[in-house]
Amino acid sequence: MVDGCADPLSGRFRSPPMIGRDAELAALLAAAGHPPSAVFVEGQAGVGKSRLVTEFAAAAARAGAPRVVMGSCQPLPEPFPYGVLLDCLSQCGDLLVEPGPVTGALRDHLPELADRLPPAPRILGDPGAERHRIFRAVRELLRSLGPIVLVLEDLQWADEKTRRVLRFVLADPPPDLAIVVTYRREELPAMGPLGHTFHRPHGVTQLDLALRPFGAADVRAMIDALVGATVTSRRFAEAVLHETAGIPFVIEGTVQALRDPMRDVRAEGDSARRVLEGIDVPASVADAIKERLGALTDAARTLTEAAAVLGVPETPEVLGVVAGEVTAAHLIASVESGVLVEEPANRYGFRYDLARRAVYASLPGPRRRELHERAFVALSALDHTPVARLSAHAKAAGRKAEWLRYSELAAKVAEDANDVSSAVDLLTEVLHDAETSPEVANRLATKLCDHALTGLPGGMMTARVESLLSDPRLAPDVRAQVHLWFGLLLQRETGSVERGAEEIALALGLLGDQPERTVRGMAAMAGPYLGSASIAEHQKSLDQVEGILDHLPTQASRTALLATTLGGRLIVGDPSTWGRISRLPSPSDVHDPEELHHLARAHCNLADACSWIGHYARAREFLRDGITLAKRVGSSYVVGTAEATAARLDWLGGRWQGLEQRLDSLIETYADLLLTTDLHLTRGWLAAARGEWVRAEEAFQAATGSHPTAQIFPVGISAAGGMAGMFLSRGKAAAAEEHVRHGVTMLRSKNAWVWSGDILPQAVDYYLAVGDVDAARLLVSETADGLRGVDAPLAQAGLAACRARLTAATNDHHEAGRLYREAIDLHWDLGLSYRATQLAEQAEGETLTDSAVLEALTQSYDSLGATVDAARCRHRARSTGTATPSPRGRRGYGSELSPREQDVARLLSGGHTNQEIAQALFLSRRTVEEYVVKVRRKLNVSSRHDVHL
Repeated sequence: MVDGCADPLSGRFRSPPMIGRDAELAALLAAAGHPPSAVFVEGQAGVGKSRLVTEFAAAAARAGAPRVVMGSCQPLPEPFPYGVLLDCLSQCGDLLVEPGPVTGALRDHLPELADRLPPAPRILGDPGAERHRIFRAVRELLRSLGPIVLVLEDLQWADEKTRRVLRFVLADPPPDLAIVVTYRREELPAMGPLGHTFHRPHGVTQLDLALRPFGAADVRAMIDALVGATVTSRRFAEAVLHETAGIPFVIEGTVQALRDPMRDVRAEGDSARRVLEGIDVPASVADAIKERLGALTDAARTLTEAAAVLGVPETPEVLGVVAGEVTAAHLIASVESGVLVEEPANRYGFRYDLARRAVYASLPGPRRRELHERAFVALSALDHTPVARLSAHAKAAGRKAEWLRYSELAAKVAEDANDVSSAVDLLTEVLHDAETSPEVANRLATKLCDHALTGLPGGMMTARVESLLSDPRLAPDVRAQVHLWFGLLLQRETGSVERGAEEIALALGLLGDQPERTVRGMAAMAGPYLGSASIAEHQKSLDQVEGILDHLPTQASRTALLATTLGGRLIVGDPSTWGRISRLPSPSDVHDPEELHHLARAHCNLADACSWIGHYARAREFLRDGITLAKRVGSSYVVGTAEATAARLDWLGGRWQGLEQRLDSLIETYADLLLTTDLHLTRGWLAAARGEWVRAEEAFQAATGSHPTAQIFPVGISAAGGMAGMFLSRGKAAAAEEHVRHGVTMLRSKNAWVWSGDILPQAVDYYLAVGDVDAARLLVSETADGLRGVDAPLAQAGLAACRARLTAATNDHHEAGRLYREAIDLHWDLGLSYRATQLAEQAEGETLTDSAVLEALTQSYDSLGATVDAARCRHRARSTGTATPSPRGRRGYGSELSPREQDVARLLSGGHTNQEIAQALFLSRRTVEEYVVKVRRKLNVSSRHDVHL
């Protein structure tokens, strides 16, 4: 365990390593190393000044630099004269060398040094002269200490005598003295840390450091350090940044307040915000805010309370209505205290939301209600109507009628802005209120169900829809719809496939005389992605569903049905689908937003189906039209599915440039939606090709979802193939067995040979690796039978490759060569450049020694970014005595990373050991160790764990 992680036994956190201050530390060390010097470190409370000077002292000690002596000023009503200086000097008895006679003036002030100082001189009658002698004594004592660094913290709390003596010393400092001062500018009693009369002297090394709060990257790094693993999501770091304003002290308290840090920091999307909303304000933060409030007048404190209740920065006018009479002086006092800050457009609010929550939590209930009432009145008078805020204030003020009205309006605004999470929260709150009328409850329950499959995290939506089942206010037809959506959610979110089917069947029975309402449930029951029913059974169900197509009352409902059934037919390779597609309306003939949404869904579902069975050119055509339609109506979920399909198509087509960053961004953007399993699959493929074994395994596991029994079958089969292929490429056939068995079982259980393209080659390779040729032949034969009459170009190409592999295994090399050429051509025709290149290498056999062929293969792999494959070919070339060129040519890279160093750096950032990197890149461990040293030096990091790309 390293510093800065959670102790799994005690749950306590240790102080994390310093984050994001390397440049400041280097500058501080440099300035202190050139005495005489004066360094002034400015920063607000909690920003990390003390941490910086502590790290400075440790670094100085490691480097054998002069002694660092530290002292801190205290927030006392009447600070002790010279307090912090005397504290520091009292620690230096062992450094004293021939202190001059004038230092005796300090004998009574420094009892710890009394036996080492000259006798105290007689007391002068003139206070000014006595003060001057004290000042001279301090300077002389510092000179007699030799090389030394004084660190004086929190100088904003120092007494005026301390400031004056520091000004005196720095006007003519001892040659070996360095002074480092930290302070909070907002709490200084004068213009600067030493007062407005201080002028920087010549000949003194001077440095001013201003520590700023962290940005998102440093927030993320600090959270990782606190939990002891690189696991924090970008969305969670951004949410913490919003809550804490990037102040390290507050970040640390926030992470320590998490209920399950290792799980919580991984939260994506809206769930990141929800995690932070669920924690209590850390006691350390509450105490710090309480201390600042205590220094305010009653009127200024009332102003901060109003700001806490308002929730967001507001104008002085609005603050005045809520708080009562507000003067400029009150605002100034609140800002100068650091409690409030001025925002753009003359608005005032809290620096970070946890501070606001701390103030809000300190208010007694009646006081909160009174301020919410005033806030409702103030916001109601604005020219624009902030309906969501009015809803919240009306509820807190006990205005039930206004709360219901504004909640429904706010939900509509959120829906229009595609903020489904907020809309669902608002609708659920109103539905759970016992005083909501049956009319409103039925209307809002229907709206809530419309948002059912938007994928809110953690089964949240399932629980909310389930709670409606026992609501006595719901009419029978609305209750039937609730059963329908509850069943769909059970299957999609919780993995309860069979129970979900029961709920859907119940709903269909209740809605039997309303076909337009049963369409979605019937189509979902017929969909081939989930459940244990075979593909043939799903096709029968699709026929039954389409039987009601002409009986539907509207074109929109017919388009909605086709949007599901056409994709369902095509993804199982039904060739009749191409003729049925003509039943979709032309985009130019559709103007209704709801129908446009379903038409967009139809095109994107068809694109997805094409991408799974191997019609890649058609997939891109459907995708282009689907995205255009989805953007017309602002359908973010449909756009999300399209982007997931596009990413998979780019992987398959060898367009990998920037794909990793795109996948990471999409996974975070759509974290709360069901489509992320598809994105994780693509990320797993890409990581495996680049030798990032840990990341690949995590991605493939994520692709199966939280409930493997309810996984999307094509994704689950492909993930099993990806895992098996990754282990086989590393010579780990035993580890591949489980995944081959799982993937093949899925194929056989649903008779889903149409989806065999991403598991069949790996399964055959596994069987041949363990010498089970009969199992390989049986699987190839089953696949060939299962693909008869099925439109599945990818599966057919994979089958051709397996036939070639089997033939080569029986030593019929001439026939194997012909079959390989056929399989390679099929893959090139589909645009599968990576798989075609792998087959070309495989066709050459294990004894490939032709340097020209190896060089061509290496360059092909390098052009794709297939790190492992390119490294394997280079290794084979080296074994023949031939060197293959670098993808960017031989040249010096200076301080830049070479292509091989980039590969090593990327694997280091993924947490791989030297042995794992050596295996991935086909290098010796000693060579990898040399690369690691070069990478660390070029990236200027002290540890392999600090390498991030």
